[in-house]
Amino acid sequence: MTHLAIPKTYKLYIGGKFPRSESGRTYGVLSARGAFLANAAKASRKDARDAVVAARAAVPGWSGATGYNRGQVLYRIAELLEGRRAQFVDEIGATEGVSAAAAGRQVDDAIDLWIWYAGWADKYVQVAGNGNPVSGPYFNISTPEPTGVVAIVAPQDSALLGLVSVLAPALVAGNTVVVLASERLPLSAISLSEVLATSDVPGGVVNVLTGSTAEITPWLASHADVNALDLAGAGALEWIDLQIAAADSLKRVLPPETGVAAPTVERVTFFTETKTVWHTKALI
Repeated sequence: MTHLAIPKTYKLYIGGKFPRSESGRTYGVLSARGAFLANAAKASRKDARDAVVAARAAVPGWSGATGYNRGQVLYRIAELLEGRRAQFVDEIGATEGVSAAAAGRQVDDAIDLWIWYAGWADKYVQVAGNGNPVSGPYFNISTPEPTGVVAIVAPQDSALLGLVSVLAPALVAGNTVVVLASERLPLSAISLSEVLATSDVPGGVVNVLTGSTAEITPWLASHADVNALDLAGAGALEWIDLQIAAADSLKRVLPPETGVAAPTVERVTFFTETKTVWHTKALI
């Protein structure tokens, strides 16, 4: 008796749950050779709004955690990603049309990148903050704090590594994230969401949308409750218009870039705000 294959429907990841799009829409995900692989949810404007609400609600808990604790959580993601390595290799191989060895290298690089950023979680403050020299009997200390909710357009030509390269640095500083996955290669993004859901990441800290980048990105860019915008994978869109839309609510904006974002501590500190405190010195 032959087994009847059941194609998976990859859902959204919002607030720690896996809802279908409220619109009921899906789209077919094809292999590099054009064969049907699975259905993915096609997010709507309402889904994007729900994701921002979930991300905002998660800000106090995630930003209030210590850097050491956030580092532990990020490291735990890398551990679980390692345990599901074979699944990601299969998905990347099918969607990107690369060999198992090449897909394996992408997964390994993604795991290494998680660990690299996890290590910065309790250290970046020492790099970005400092005691400032002042004239007078005062201490003057600057320290970075998370900016809040970050909306991200993931690189469109990398199923997993590109996603991790923009997601991890935003999380390090205590921001919460709404990320729009690669439209053509969304499977690894939702599989990563399943990793997040079974790790120690609180619900709402990461929210993953799949579907049309052209349809959803303008709403995220103009959303008044989004504090920063990473357009890493928006090079094919009218991204100057997106910057203009973001300016109305004074968002920080990272422009598009080619390929996978390089690991840098500057990508962590870009999504922070600096608070400076003055304190009088005790006069004896």
